[in-house]
Order: sequence, then structure tokens, then C-alpha cells
Amino acid sequence: MNTVFTEHSYDVVVVGGGPSGSTTGALLAEKGHRVAILEKEHFPRYHVGESLMPFCYFSLERLGVLDKMKEIGYTQKLSVQFVNMDGNRSTPFYFFQHRDHPSSYTWQVERSDFDQMLFQRAAECGAETIERFRVTQFLRDDSGTVVGVKGSGGDGKEMVFHARVTVDATGRDALAMSKERWRERDPKLGKIAIWTYFKGAKRDPGLDAGSTTVAYLPEKGWFWYIPLRNDIVSVGVVADRDYLYSDSREPAEIVAREIEKNAWIKDHLAPGEQFGEYWVTGEYSYRSRYCADSGLLLVGDAFAFLDPVFSSGVFLALKSGEMAADAIDRALGANDTSASQFEHYGAELCSHIETMRKLVYAFYDDNFSFGNLVRKHPDIRGDLTDCLVGNVATDFEKLFEGMRDFAELPAELDYGFKAAPAAIPVAKAAAV
Repeated sequence: MNTVFTEHSYDVVVVGGGPSGSTTGALLAEKGHRVAILEKEHFPRYHVGESLMPFCYFSLERLGVLDKMKEIGYTQKLSVQFVNMDGNRSTPFYFFQHRDHPSSYTWQVERSDFDQMLFQRAAECGAETIERFRVTQFLRDDSGTVVGVKGSGGDGKEMVFHARVTVDATGRDALAMSKERWRERDPKLGKIAIWTYFKGAKRDPGLDAGSTTVAYLPEKGWFWYIPLRNDIVSVGVVADRDYLYSDSREPAEIVAREIEKNAWIKDHLAPGEQFGEYWVTGEYSYRSRYCADSGLLLVGDAFAFLDPVFSSGVFLALKSGEMAADAIDRALGANDTSASQFEHYGAELCSHIETMRKLVYAFYDDNFSFGNLVRKHPDIRGDLTDCLVGNVATDFEKLFEGMRDFAELPAELDYGFKAAPAAIPVAKAAAV
């Protein structure tokens, strides 16, 4: 058994170096706090979730990476469009028609170098960034307050990182959620996804060349079609497990079968060639029962993940990272890192998630379509576009009222924003 060979002390330790963790760490380091970011892998590493929402712009601007984004030359995304099974597509929702601002022009990104860029930015801001370090447990003092983490590096030696605040940014691994059994799955959004990549597939002309396309399948399944750089397209199918696994459990066979069911997808993929792996993931939508415990804050997918139909994953990761950094800065300034300090953070973040969740529920309702909604309520098209671009701080009650004409919208969940009660210590710092 390895023994602890060193201990470190910081204001904040961030577990996970993805978009939420790097954002939190970068902004806190910029404010002068001593920050360490612990990432279990080595960059660049693969991750799905390539399509950005336009309001990612403001987080990226605050991080100071917009020039780098332009330098990299990611595919520009100007709209989202919806295509029915016989190949007819909606009028694209062009973001620039709604708002004349640079934020109306966003990107389709390869997450390997996008995430690496954010991780490097955190280091430039003053955070200590450590790769190939796997955290195994949170440390608590006698009061139950989280006071750091314990884990091991690539050489197998154990290390302890003490901190006034620990941030769980472990993505879908959701370390705190798993250890504390806080995971709550969304009752109606239990989808799975299978995806892969094509080279040489067709792109629409002109302004639509970089659009995200959502292409419908039977039983409210759908394809994503995301054009990337270097003539590559990310293609995935999302649907209920029983539907996708109805006659095969082989990912390649399932994707090939579903391609035949949407004329637009079939036509666009015909000249292309599939390459690389087929990836599968499930349990798409969940939320932690708590956003925080004393000394601990959850961000990004480690707190919640919502069905990907509207590309909200990276947006909510960046947004929660910003909000977390501000909440932690206030808590450190007040010398109070109890869970109650993060209740406003949880309430605001849950409100943003609930806005997108209503849109997702409507999408999966058999009676709902965006075309019918806009035809009946043309005055709410602007609100709908605000939702699609990520302007989640807007009052959307008028939009939701219109959506209720076609779909049953969910009640807001009664968890996620409450501070956790005192927990039984899982590993005391004094025992290390």
C-alpha cells in the first residue's frame, strides 16, 4: 500500500480540469486566490459535446480566450435547424437575426483542444494545474466540513490537498454525487446516445454550412449533425433504450439502421465515410440532490446534466464555473465556507437549468413542434430564440404559456439548490 508522501494547502482545490473546473479555477486564481486544479487525464483528451450555444461567448470573453478561439479557426455556427423524417427542414433559427452582437456567432469545437485551451488558460491566470492525478476521496474534519481531497498521481503515490473550499468538477463521473448518493435521475429523460464521426459528408451551402441540425426519428428519437473542422462531422442518435435496442445491441448496426429512417441524414451522409469508434452513453439527465456541503461546491456535469438536444452542456459548464467562482470568492472574503453560503448559487443555477428543461420536455412531447408553436404565437419567436442561444436570465413565462398549448411542461424540481445537512464524515483529515 502506498503512503502519503506530501501534503499541500490551498484556498481552493478544483477536482477536474474540464470547462467547468478550468473556468472556476481560472477566475478564482485571477482574483488572487491560491488554486490547484487536479485532472485525472492528460490533455489533450477526447470528449463529446462539440456544439456551443451562442451565450458561451460571454464566459469565453470573461476568460480572455476569444482571440484564441478565432485563431484556432473552429467551424462557425450561425444557427440551429430541425429536419423531419422525410427530409424537410425548418427555417433555421439564425442567431444574428435576433441580436446584432458578436455573441450571435458561435462555434462547433473539437473538445480535445478546446478543453486543453481552457486548462492552459487557468494556468496562465495563476492556478496550479496538475494532470494524471485521480482523487479518491474528500477529506472532512470532525464537524463534517470538507477540508480537501486525497488521491494519487500517475506514479501511484498518494497525496493530500487541503483547501478552504473544494470544487467537484468531475463531470459525469460526479465524484461527490456518487460517494454521497446524491444522484437524482430525471423521471422522463432517460435516453441513451450512440455517436461516431464521418469524413467527407455533405454540408449545407452558405450560412448553413456550420449549422447544428436536429433530425427527427420515430418515437421522438433524433440525430445530431455537427460539422467540425477538417471535413469531419459528428453524428449521433439519441432515443429511448428500448427503441434503439429493439433488434440489435451493436452500435454500428443501430446507427446504420436509423440513418435509413431520415431522408436528410441519409442524403448528407451518403458521400461520407465513417471512421473511428462508435461511442455509447446513457442516463443522460440527472441532478444532484444538493449543490453544496460545507467546504464543497459542485459545478458543471458533476452537479447536473440535461439531455443534449439543445447543446446546453458546455454552456452550463462555463456558466456554473463563473457563478461558482463568484460565490466562492464571496465565501472566502466572508471567512464562511458553510453550505449556506452557496444556496443562492444553487437556486440561480437550478433556475437556468429549469428553463432549458422545459424546452427539452416540450421537444419530446408528441404534440409539440416548433413550427406549430411559432405559427400560433409568432410574437414569442424572439423568446424562443433567446432560449436557444442561452439567454437564460430572461423571463420566459410568456413563452412557456405558449408552449403549454402543445405540451405538458414539467414542474420545477424541489432539490439541487438546498444546502446539504451535516454529513457523516467519510474520511477525516486528521486520519491522514
